[in-house]
Amino acid sequence: MSPTQNPPAEIDNDVFSVSRTITIAAPPEKVWAAVTEPEHIERWHTSAATLTALEPGGTGEWTFEGYGTAPIRIESVEPMRSVTYRWGSDGDTELVDGRSTVFTFTLEAIEGGTRLHVHETGFEMLKDPQGALHSNQEGWTVQLDKLVAYLEGDA
Repeated sequence: MSPTQNPPAEIDNDVFSVSRTITIAAPPEKVWAAVTEPEHIERWHTSAATLTALEPGGTGEWTFEGYGTAPIRIESVEPMRSVTYRWGSDGDTELVDGRSTVFTFTLEAIEGGTRLHVHETGFEMLKDPQGALHSNQEGWTVQLDKLVAYLEGDA
């Protein structure tokens, strides 16, 4: 079975954001685990992930093969509904609020699975806002396709 096909991520240049909405043929509980638990995040998004706690203020690092390690912090959590992460940009080894972006995963139960929306903002504060927008647009397209394949059993 082929994974569900979804549209690519989109850039909104007016507000310096990237977003993507996808459908996954998996229950919300499975999707929630995949976007909040390091052992699952490593399987589809990063080569290594840590997280101290799944609560506001929880910190960790996500390592991307070929790109380095980004510090992360959880900004908010609504269990089984949404989680907001802040992650470092521009090669920072420590999280700097004025030089980082924020992304939120929002889950919605639908017939036959889950609708997942990701929305990332804060690009206007980075050294190269347009470059980062385009890089993360491509990144969310590729990575969320990997998430679909992982959760639908094709990874």
